[in-house]
Amino acid sequence: MAVLNKIRQRSVFLIIIIALALFSFVLADVIRNGGLSSQNSQNVIATVNGKEIGREEFARDVEAFERNMGRNISTTQAVNRVWDQKLREVILTEEIEKLGIRAGEGQVTNLVRSQMAGNPNFTNEAGMFDENRLREYVANLRETSPQAYEQWQDFTSNLGKTAKLNSYYNMVSAGVGATLIEGEQAYRMKNDNINMKFVQLPYSSIPDTEVEVSKSEIKSYIEEHPARFETEASRNIQYVIFEETASEEDRTEAKESLSDLRKERVEYNAAIGANDTLPGFDSTEDYGDFLSNNSDLPFESRFKFRNEFTGENAETIFNLEEGETFGPYEENGYWKLSKVVETKNIPDSVKASHILVTYQGSQLGAGVSRSKEEAQQLADSIAGVVRNDKDKFAELASEYSADTSNKEQGGDLGYFTPGMMIPAFENYVFENETGDVGVVETPLGYHVISIDDQTEAARAVKVATIAREIEASETTMNRLFNEVTKFEISASESDFADVAKENNYEVKTVRDVKALDENIPGAGAQRRVIQWAFEDEAEVGDVRRFDTNNGYIVAQLISKKDKGLMSVEEASSIVTPILKKEKKAELIKERLKGSNLQEIANNHGESVQTADAVNLSSPTLAGAGEEPEVVGAVFALEPGKVSEPIAGEKGVYVVELVSKFEAPAMDSYKAFAQQESMARRAEASMRVFDALKKKAEIEDNRARFY
Repeated sequence: MAVLNKIRQRSVFLIIIIALALFSFVLADVIRNGGLSSQNSQNVIATVNGKEIGREEFARDVEAFERNMGRNISTTQAVNRVWDQKLREVILTEEIEKLGIRAGEGQVTNLVRSQMAGNPNFTNEAGMFDENRLREYVANLRETSPQAYEQWQDFTSNLGKTAKLNSYYNMVSAGVGATLIEGEQAYRMKNDNINMKFVQLPYSSIPDTEVEVSKSEIKSYIEEHPARFETEASRNIQYVIFEETASEEDRTEAKESLSDLRKERVEYNAAIGANDTLPGFDSTEDYGDFLSNNSDLPFESRFKFRNEFTGENAETIFNLEEGETFGPYEENGYWKLSKVVETKNIPDSVKASHILVTYQGSQLGAGVSRSKEEAQQLADSIAGVVRNDKDKFAELASEYSADTSNKEQGGDLGYFTPGMMIPAFENYVFENETGDVGVVETPLGYHVISIDDQTEAARAVKVATIAREIEASETTMNRLFNEVTKFEISASESDFADVAKENNYEVKTVRDVKALDENIPGAGAQRRVIQWAFEDEAEVGDVRRFDTNNGYIVAQLISKKDKGLMSVEEASSIVTPILKKEKKAELIKERLKGSNLQEIANNHGESVQTADAVNLSSPTLAGAGEEPEVVGAVFALEPGKVSEPIAGEKGVYVVELVSKFEAPAMDSYKAFAQQESMARRAEASMRVFDALKKKAEIEDNRARFY
């Protein structure tokens, strides 16, 4: 009571403390999400040139895309595909509106005509598209089906957008082309050619130890070529994978529990209110029911030939006598017991034909008026006719068979092997002989079957296999969880790699992970880990445990890099070879000796090489590869002249122009100008969007939500 009285006396004080705690919690969340306006940001997936793309709308589009693609795409892939579509739609729509492009009725009609050209509902007697029929169809939709009419309006609205987009691309293409002078240049680049001699002094002739590249030089190069070294925000992560695997105790327990199923056992039967003796695997007569209740894999109630058995125990199992059991043996993550329950000599394939007679209530009997008794009488009657005259089978199949997949082929099913047909059907064709005709009932109806051919009979066995999956027990999973938690705590307080090494865990490192990546090399799809690494609260050194499909990942964020230019260290592998090549080129030029090609070749242990019929369109030198700068420089020489040393891709070149062939002038270069224009216009639509995308102001928040 004294305690309660004190609480009552200080109730106002407690309320204030609780209110302040709640306020601080809300305030922290506001600050973390970017201010009081953050509620809006939580509903915006992106902003493109000031236009917001709503989270709910985007999510609906992603879900729809995933439904259409089925299981062939991950959520992250769907998000990226929808993002590309949305980005294109927003950017191009803005340009179209800015230019005032409109879609005329005629343009939309032409698109409708092209879409509906093959639809017989909208063609006249001559097979041509009839606009009046389309109008009648639309008017009828408006009166009879508002929902269908609304879908039609959406369809034409999308066609209107397509018409505007086509107009925009046509306008862009109209502004892209090539002049007659450019046509002549294209003609000259392909047809003017030169014959030349050269000496190549390869960069490899200067050891790498003779040229050094400093960090300051790399930094200067990056600053001089910033576009080449722009990079997205990225993270470096190290992680340890913990897999839930069965322990030796689990394996032994699974094996013993499987072996125990061979024996009869006594269980309480609630239906009779007393103990009941249940058959074991060795004594059961209903293998389908037994495996259904006791096995992790279903019963395959069919005969199998030797070539259908795989694995190291295949031969042993196939050769068992009827009633013999093999196992337990381990295979594909299961302990198994296999028992041959029946053996038979049967054909390994059969060719048959059938006539399917359906009735009311059979699986394919929708719309059929005949009763089951009438169907049976009809099937028996057909079988009787066929037994007397096999030639009538195809005619009767065409008239009476409900199997539309083969009735026009006389009911011919071709050759098939055991396991491909419904059991009753299969039993008949494999247990009887070629030429037999019979009637078999299945859930589809009554089948009149003619066995047309059978291959030579061979031994086949029906095997019942009871299986228990080898998986981690609850005890093992709890032990693993404790182990993972202990590592997570220790790695958070000490050096991650050292703690892992002490416990013999393998540490894997992944660098330059991007915000919208889905996969982590070595760990597969781990989107949640990447999301965490890019959260504002995640700090370098933080450690976090994540659940996976078969265990855990404990990850540590080891570095964060914002969007911008690469660091010197990151760009070193790209820039160092470039700067080394430049420095080697200068050294080679300084050490060059000789007044003509032969002297230069002799002094440097190289040979004089030739290259004939070289043009600017394909600037390739035999034995040296593509060297556009070298070939371009030589085209400017006069025949007989020797060039100054030229730094190329593979080395420094000294070149002598032997002869130059100039293609004869043409009366008109219009054809070449047109070819150039077509090539440029083909790229225009792609290049214009890329240019608009680079120019656009895009705030991409996808990584927050996916």
